[in-house]
Amino acid sequence: MADAGELGAPGQSGERGRLALYFCGSIRGGREDRPLYERIVSRLRRFGTVLTEHVAAEDLSAWGEETAGGDRLIHERDLAWLQQADLVVAEVTQPSLGVGYELGRAVALNKRILCLFRPKSGRVLSAMIRGAADGSRFQVWDYEEGEVEAMLDRYFEADPPKQMASSPHPTT
Repeated sequence: MADAGELGAPGQSGERGRLALYFCGSIRGGREDRPLYERIVSRLRRFGTVLTEHVAAEDLSAWGEETAGGDRLIHERDLAWLQQADLVVAEVTQPSLGVGYELGRAVALNKRILCLFRPKSGRVLSAMIRGAADGSRFQVWDYEEGEVEAMLDRYFEADPPKQMASSPHPTT
């Protein structure tokens, strides 16, 4: 398992002029969507520097990371990355307390947020997430797994992304 230093340090913003992107996905809440997270992180790299690409790592289990500083270090590191981020993208189909916490903190920091949800999963998205969508800074998009790359392209190619209309079914 990688240690915290290998996963990157807060303040690592990547190339000048590129967006700093914070990706949220379930870790301890379940890793069933990990291959999808890998696709999302891969696509996000086209649009900026992904500060949290370790969320998609194959060797990251549902037990989470093993770091010398434990949960406290992970919390502080991730909050530093969240503060640095220009935009938060969250895959919210797999319920996760951590993702919900990150989204709440992102709202408090006035970050732009895109949540992606797959209704065909059989799950129902929390009203606290869907109800937070304002059509501008906080958007929730329903999608099917096969269209995730196209959805991300559509979001980032908008000028500017924050102006796109929010819809529970953005493809309609």
